[in-house]
Amino acid sequence: MTDTSTPPFYQKLSQSLLAIGLIMLAIYLGQDIIVPLAMAGLIAVLLRPVESWLERIGVPKIVAISLAVLLAVVIVSAVTVVLSMQLADFSDEWPRLKRNLNEVYRDVRRWIRREYSVSYWQQEKYLKNAQTKTLENFQGAETLGVVTGPLGTLILIPIYAFLLLYYRAMLLHFMVVLFAEKHKEKVLEGLGQIKAIIQSYMVGLLLETAAVAVMNSVGLLILNVQYAILLSIMAAILNLVPYIGGLVATALAVMVTFISHPEVDTILGVVGVFIFVQFIDNNFLVPVVVGSKVKINALVSILGVLIGGALAGLSGMFLSIPAIAMMKVVFDRVDGLQPWGVLLGDQTPEQADNTLFRLVKRKKKKVEE
Repeated sequence: MTDTSTPPFYQKLSQSLLAIGLIMLAIYLGQDIIVPLAMAGLIAVLLRPVESWLERIGVPKIVAISLAVLLAVVIVSAVTVVLSMQLADFSDEWPRLKRNLNEVYRDVRRWIRREYSVSYWQQEKYLKNAQTKTLENFQGAETLGVVTGPLGTLILIPIYAFLLLYYRAMLLHFMVVLFAEKHKEKVLEGLGQIKAIIQSYMVGLLLETAAVAVMNSVGLLILNVQYAILLSIMAAILNLVPYIGGLVATALAVMVTFISHPEVDTILGVVGVFIFVQFIDNNFLVPVVVGSKVKINALVSILGVLIGGALAGLSGMFLSIPAIAMMKVVFDRVDGLQPWGVLLGDQTPEQADNTLFRLVKRKKKKVEE
């Protein structure tokens, strides 16, 4: 006889795919609201230990939350000031950079004329058309939104973080009462694990970013590369985007170095420094500092980063890894979704069987005792 209480596989699969599609559509359409709120959630989880410590020493809750958020704002502002000072130095060298750019521009035009038989007049015409289209796009009504959008997001994130910390107990209570009483223990366990994963992941990410910035700075300063600090900090920030950020940072550093130091040995040295730092980061820092906190396989991580970028741009790429980690915690604890948790995890079937064998053996030993 057929078990009518259990829905068929195709029905469960179609429901899961429909839910995933609706969630992705909601993220795409509501990214201006969801992305700042998600960023604020990560910051709030990261600042929770600071707030808790301040409350333990007698600081009132509202003041403790305000001080914790203010600390995050000061740190971000300090990094922004350092970058601004470096960019100011970069702009002072603009006349020399412009000469180098003009030389590169003339070389590129000669190469195009020689290889593709495109005359200088035709190249000039293509450039003027592209310039006209670009100016038309920037003169549109949407330009104001493009400029003010990130500024509004930066203002909203600390406000969201403050409110999430202030209403933390109410939100946790809502998550508990949302499910049946029999699932209360499992829900609390899942929420605790999500909190631990996010805190560990964010702390590990900050440590990794600082280490990458220091190593890049040391290497570029040894090579006597101009704007070494600027390039190092920018590369470390771009490295926050898994897999793709390191490649973009290397390409950007090579381009800036080529403009200010067109010597081949300097450019090769910069590439060598970034490759060496990426090797240390991928093989030592990420597995030890970050990878041990988030058990997600590399294939899902790369796909998640690309999907996050398609849905919400650079912020979506950054948020993709912690989002997948939270999804795995939920999938592992919900009946019928465990296969999806296996898909996201980094355990092979052999490792999973060994883990299960050890758990059964340990449980059997406790029963005998």
